[in-house]
Amino acid sequence: MACIKFLTLNNGVKMPVLGIGTWQSSDAEIEIAIEAALEAGYRHIDTAPVYRNEAAIGRVLKRWLDAGKVQREDLFIVTKLASFANRPHEVEPAIKKSLADLQLDYVDLFLIHTPFTFVKGDDGSVKRDKNGIVEVDVTTNHAATWVEMEKLVEAGLTRSIGISNFSKEQVARLLKHCNIPPATNQIEHHVYLQQRDLVDFCKAENVVIIAYSPLGSRGIAKINALVGVQRDLPDLFDIPELKKIAKAHGKTPAQVLLRWIIDTGLTAIPKSAEPKRLKENLDIFDFELSTEEINTLLALDKNIRICDFSIFQGLEKHPEFTFKNQYTK
Repeated sequence: MACIKFLTLNNGVKMPVLGIGTWQSSDAEIEIAIEAALEAGYRHIDTAPVYRNEAAIGRVLKRWLDAGKVQREDLFIVTKLASFANRPHEVEPAIKKSLADLQLDYVDLFLIHTPFTFVKGDDGSVKRDKNGIVEVDVTTNHAATWVEMEKLVEAGLTRSIGISNFSKEQVARLLKHCNIPPATNQIEHHVYLQQRDLVDFCKAENVVIIAYSPLGSRGIAKINALVGVQRDLPDLFDIPELKKIAKAHGKTPAQVLLRWIIDTGLTAIPKSAEPKRLKENLDIFDFELSTEEINTLLALDKNIRICDFSIFQGLEKHPEFTFKNQYTK
């Protein structure tokens, strides 16, 4: 089954409402996952330079395109401007590097990954001091960076441009200083973190929301532990109300969570590397939730942010960092 539902972006480009996220996937794992995803019917693939898997994804895409198993116009490929490349002069080189790795002439959507900027270390990762505190570049200027993002559209390097992890205030500010408005805002969104004010604002401004971590991303606990961050993360699949709705439809809790996002007018990019789970996540177009069921899930909001960037202690010093975590006052 392919994704049969699309949302039209503010520039007329159609985007599949369900894609595959690729964060936390090794090269070997992601090649298998992308092969399985394409076989299952996925055409919306989300990646980023910081995931360090663009080259692996590119190898799979080239095989499929060269073999004629898929046409380029049927794919919707998303990548991002890395958080350590938010300065205007770095925008064009960044997308050209991603395109080279992906073995593509253009992407369908290019996002500013975060509204804040890290300093890049010599090893290509985030620069930290001897105590593990990250170094930030506080000179981030969204308007100046956006001018260079707009030039990418004019140059044919991307069909659409957007943002990620931007707050309502940051989106509003950017909208006042742009010629091409952002097509999307990719944010953490699930039943326990609904960010209704931000979502409603973006909808009103015709900025499509892409939900990352739509199933909760409990796997981030392992990454947290690597830098000494201990957090109890909720298991969304164990919510009684959710399990009741899933049973009524003969679906899994994950399928209901994804359908809820789509039925509320948003899009989602769940991450999975398991072929069986990939197919299950895509098998959500043969049912709809009732208004009552949608409202039941809307009532579950607890403002629990799972990806709170606490693994980057020191980031809270950046003026554009708006999240709350254990290091913010």
